[in-house]
Amino acid sequence: MEEELKQKIQELQKQLGKKQMFEEAVSSIRSLLLQYYPSASPSLRNSFYLVVCRVATILKTRYTMPGFWNAGLGLFIEAEHLVSGSAEKKHLQSCITQAREQLAEVQNESQNTTSTENGSTRRFLFEGHLTVDPEPEQPAWLEQSHLLTAAAALLGGESSQGDPSNVNDTEGARNILEQLVARLDNIIPEILDDGPSAPRPPPASKQVVANLPVNTVTDELLTQLGADAECAICREELVVDDKMQELPCKHMFHPPCLKPWLDEHNSCPICRHELLTDDHHYESWKEREKEAEEDRKGAANAVREGEYMYV
Repeated sequence: MEEELKQKIQELQKQLGKKQMFEEAVSSIRSLLLQYYPSASPSLRNSFYLVVCRVATILKTRYTMPGFWNAGLGLFIEAEHLVSGSAEKKHLQSCITQAREQLAEVQNESQNTTSTENGSTRRFLFEGHLTVDPEPEQPAWLEQSHLLTAAAALLGGESSQGDPSNVNDTEGARNILEQLVARLDNIIPEILDDGPSAPRPPPASKQVVANLPVNTVTDELLTQLGADAECAICREELVVDDKMQELPCKHMFHPPCLKPWLDEHNSCPICRHELLTDDHHYESWKEREKEAEEDRKGAANAVREGEYMYV
């Protein structure tokens, strides 16, 4: 009986990769889960857990439609109630959170579109122009500058010149100090660094990322990569038909996982290989650093050769 159930689960897992069969397959998995999981053996329970994780991976890497995410959310909630392992519960809770965030994001986009169509968007003044676009976030360096200026004013006693009974002043000072403490990790290195530091790598060039090859995982590729092959960003195990984007260093990741990583870090999560950026100043700095490093190596070799001659 359990072998038949495992075979049925495997068939449903294959159906998940077909868009027109996804919701029906998730519904069938959910029904089997509710019916058989409580009395299942550890092996069958693991099969159920793996197929639920597969649903989460496919949603993250392929589908964005709300109906698909709603189906997945219902499955994740049922599975989280049934599993007993702490690691399994934690992972399913993260799946539930992500599904809810995805559905909320889609709903917000829909509401924003409706609001724009009704002409009810808020306008704000930005660099002398009145616009209806969302106000852009301030760059980190500007926020840090504002916080440091406000903190200096507090320490200099400027805030004490007002009415001491003004509760708003006290509350404002507390908020400024709390924000300053929260950002110390970013601010202090900039204050303490006496010499020129390596600039933060800008996001990878959009054209370079768009041209990265996308491969489909096959049985042969899984055999080459090994049984425990996974995407190093989301930590999900790879299965046949997964789409994987390949970096120049030959390491591969799910495309929806790779893009935000490259926007934030612009380097391979495994070997730290950097991609070309659209920032000409940064690319020029890298070239200068490369030349300087070669000069340093040449000077070090000359010193070692001189020491060898006098030995």
